Amino acid sequence: MNDRSSVSAQFSRSSSSRGSRFWRGSSSSRGWSFSRGASSALRSLLFCCLCAGCAGRSVPATETPAGAGTDASRSVDAKLVAALAGPQRTDQERARDRYRHPREMLELFGLTPEARVVELSAGQGWFTAILGPVLAEKGSLAITLADPHGPPDAETTKGAVALLARLAKDPASFGKVKPIVTSPNGDTPLGPDGSADLVLTFRNLHNWIQAGTVDKVLATSFRLLRPGGTFGIEEHRARADAPTDPKAIGATGYVPEAFAIALIERAGFKLVTSSELNANPKDTKDYPSGVWTLPPTLRLGAVDREKYLAIGESDRMTLRFVKP
Repeated sequence: MNDRSSVSAQFSRSSSSRGSRFWRGSSSSRGWSFSRGASSALRSLLFCCLCAGCAGRSVPATETPAGAGTDASRSVDAKLVAALAGPQRTDQERARDRYRHPREMLELFGLTPEARVVELSAGQGWFTAILGPVLAEKGSLAITLADPHGPPDAETTKGAVALLARLAKDPASFGKVKPIVTSPNGDTPLGPDGSADLVLTFRNLHNWIQAGTVDKVLATSFRLLRPGGTFGIEEHRARADAPTDPKAIGATGYVPEAFAIALIERAGFKLVTSSELNANPKDTKDYPSGVWTLPPTLRLGAVDREKYLAIGESDRMTLRFVKP
């Protein structure tokens, strides 16, 4: 039995921190009270001092992930720490944690050990290797991938075969992960309506836009999520004035943030958090080979390699939406 046929037996085909985290939101107000014996003059003086102290400075708007500080948040945090250090991850994957901030991002998206999670377009399994162990005991994880029986020379086929082989090689970490092969047109059913708590995807929106399947993928995700469920997305962020036509987005790999939000909200989702967790101000977004000029791809090889390594991985938006 060849590699492709052996790994294909492992899946079921569907038939149907960078320091502080700056998250857009409303800052909380602080209440002040005075003792009953304070004179009106003293109260006026104190009020003026408070106003003067606050004038001219802005308070960063921050949010704390839901449940932070609770037993549930401590539980997922401990499992994330263990998964990040686990042997199911490669050294190359761990080396990228400083760019990708997986622990902080998954906490932002509201991951819990009991969650029912679907990861769209899992790629080489970078996040699957973290999500799988966290969810193995009490939660569930399904991942989507291309057809491993597709054209043999296609990168999508090779990627699917490699990912399935990785899952099969480590059943202790990935034995409960459910792979779902999706069709190229983006309308493969992923489960019963309302059956997922989180639908997550990392650096894939540009591919769906280029392929013309983005509306179908988002509609499927919306149906899959329960009311109140999270759609979490990380994507390479283009300049605000960058073109939004599929050809340009496919060529560069970058998507304007406002355009991405409009697409996703058009599908029925509501934006609740926009994070600068994965921002990179060094990224000028004007490279010969688009985002793939930067690490980890470094498509230009030795040409200006040190320059691109110094920039690091791309500037990325990190967005959390909910299904109303």
